[in-house]
Amino acid sequence: MTSAGLTFGIYPLGVAGTPTGLAIGPEDDYGKITEALHQLRGDSKTLTPRTYLVYTRSDAEAGLFSFADRLFHSGLLGDLVIGWIQTADIVIDKWLGFIREIVRKYGPYLSSLQITNEPNLLFMEGSKSYTRQALVQGVIAAKQQARKCGYPIKIGFGSVPESPASVPHFWEGFVELKDKAFVNSVDFVGHNFYVDVFEEPLELTEITASVERILHNLRTNLAAAGIPDSVPIRVTENGWPTGENPFTRTERTYDQQAVVLETVIRTVYRLREEFRITHYELFGLRGADSSKPDLFHQFGIMRDDYSPKLAFSVVQRLIQELGN
Repeated sequence: MTSAGLTFGIYPLGVAGTPTGLAIGPEDDYGKITEALHQLRGDSKTLTPRTYLVYTRSDAEAGLFSFADRLFHSGLLGDLVIGWIQTADIVIDKWLGFIREIVRKYGPYLSSLQITNEPNLLFMEGSKSYTRQALVQGVIAAKQQARKCGYPIKIGFGSVPESPASVPHFWEGFVELKDKAFVNSVDFVGHNFYVDVFEEPLELTEITASVERILHNLRTNLAAAGIPDSVPIRVTENGWPTGENPFTRTERTYDQQAVVLETVIRTVYRLREEFRITHYELFGLRGADSSKPDLFHQFGIMRDDYSPKLAFSVVQRLIQELGN
């Protein structure tokens, strides 16, 4: 692997998923999103939007295509994720048909397509017995359709660190499938992780160590799944919210957000060659609702009115310094 920098990405919208539903607030302002992305990107650096299509059932596909059209016309189709919510009941043939149609319709405008977001998390996609089947067949279908159409889209799938809330023996299950077509179709593996967010507060040195441990464990798990070291890792969701710390009931300040995000991003950058990390994608651009103190409404590096927090200028500087 070369010593190239990181490709940066960011979730540009306001709505955030929670274990119990959605965190929502003021509507997205696509003009202000475009301006903010331009400011972060600068004149020559890469900053790819990362957005989601949440599949529920086949009769809801029209709404998903309408939303994808809105993303397209707003210039926000870059790295796209197709996943589903816990309450969804997936019919595999219809799921695969939907994936193929997304590739056919939007392939020329996609940098990558990720099949599933958090498939090894028990209260998300991993709640279904057929999750691995839908993931594997979805990746294969996406890659086959991209090749058929001649689109150079990178195809991957998502994951989260192992924990009491993760699916047992998730990674070993891929080896049992013995599916070479799947392994040959995987261009990257995305990893969503949040350090010092859903746990007791950490010191900065502990944050660095936690990032290192998480990425080391992922590479080990990929080997256990039969996925070679040549397949890159992408940090596909990472962030640090302001607002109230749920453990200490103290305020997570804008200053702290800036320091923690810089620490995490620099650690990922330092480890990029050791673990073959190509992307860092931030969650996210703006908070869902800045009037609400809970963490799920305050992940953004901007407030819900698109006024910047301190972390905005820090991320802007890091993109220029460390980005491709």
